[in-house]
Amino acid sequence: MTQQGVRWSVDQVLALAPDSASRKAGSKLGAAGPWSGTGSSREGAVWGLCKGSGSTPYRTVVDVVGGSGAAGPAYKCSCPSRKFPCKHALGLLLLWSGGEESVPAGQAPDWAEQWLASRRRTQEKREADPAGSASGPADPEGARRRAERRAERVTAGATDLEERLADLLRSGLATAEQAGYGLWEETAARMVDAQAPGLAARVRELGAVPASGPGWPVRLLEECALLHLLNQGWLRRERLPDALAATVRTRVGLPSSPQGRPVRDDWLVLAEYDRTDPKLTTRRIWLYGVSSGRTALLLSYGAAGRAPELTLPVGLVLDAELSAHPGTGGRRASLGEQFAPPVPTGVRPPGTTTAEATARYGEALRDDPWLDSVPVTLDDVIPVPDGESWQLADTAGDTALPLAPAALARPGLWRLVALSGGGPVKVFGECGHRGFTPLTAWPAGPGNAVRLC
Repeated sequence: MTQQGVRWSVDQVLALAPDSASRKAGSKLGAAGPWSGTGSSREGAVWGLCKGSGSTPYRTVVDVVGGSGAAGPAYKCSCPSRKFPCKHALGLLLLWSGGEESVPAGQAPDWAEQWLASRRRTQEKREADPAGSASGPADPEGARRRAERRAERVTAGATDLEERLADLLRSGLATAEQAGYGLWEETAARMVDAQAPGLAARVRELGAVPASGPGWPVRLLEECALLHLLNQGWLRRERLPDALAATVRTRVGLPSSPQGRPVRDDWLVLAEYDRTDPKLTTRRIWLYGVSSGRTALLLSYGAAGRAPELTLPVGLVLDAELSAHPGTGGRRASLGEQFAPPVPTGVRPPGTTTAEATARYGEALRDDPWLDSVPVTLDDVIPVPDGESWQLADTAGDTALPLAPAALARPGLWRLVALSGGGPVKVFGECGHRGFTPLTAWPAGPGNAVRLC
């Protein structure tokens, strides 16, 4: 049992899976067959032995509560998997979700208690000496000099990039198709050397535009213009308002730290999904503050081949503190102390119309021209086909939002259509210049949140 006495549902457990393969493998282990020695404690620990291909079963233990200030549930398994949680942890939690008949209350065995005790000692040290665990620089003067040297390298990289963009425009956009991807990859490598990963990522995106289909010269010119604007913003950052200058630094790729006092609230987990490239997996988690009315974005990263450790079940509410990062958007935040594990809730975020959603995006672009999308909850919309595409139409009024091309290839589209059944639904997603990307939906009547990503 958790501290609140509530075991998770199957959907809440599967929401923790780092990928679809883990979700499928964990589901197979959610039966009693391969398990022995299972148990749970009122402090939020679950443990068990899972029979594998070897003679020794895998020892699996989960700290469901995670502890004060933890980033979420924690997992330990003797299997060689590098995924968090592994399929054995998912299977154990699925078995635990079935009730006390499947995983009874009891005393943790020594091997599980040792790991749990180690976690408690580490947490106690953090709480006893919060200043000692802070990440502030020990040498402020040295940190200032390092920041100045990095700024000089970024400036040199931005200046070099400006010259390359000017060369492209002088020679004509058609040369980008002839040069191929190698030209952009070499330019991106220069931006990496200049310690400007944000510029490098945008340069790499330019390389894919000529192969994106009809109309690519227009899209390439648009992206070049945004990249030029970002370069100029960096080179003239001293003249910008503080908030916009912070946004430019973030877009260039300089790290930022949360500022100001943390905000404690009941945070509804709106959506969670991953973006993956060959070197990094980025997990995006959207939260809504029930009392504050704020929408916040948590980012978590994992190296190539590894899922980020932070994960929060969609549709649950979390009593925690969040600290905002600087910038004009004001969405990025860091998760601070958690005062209780995520629990089920009937709360839903307030919604708006499709017309208001596009207006919000337009207003956000005024402060952050490089913004791809804004978080929006749509009320009473119906998914309807639009030729080869789909759109979300308001039940009241004659406006609609087209779905983004990337959303059309996801299975979540058909879950949304099935949930609607031709009737209105509430949908949370990201609204941008490519269209609307649905991430989570709620039925018109009572019912839990449905993940669409």
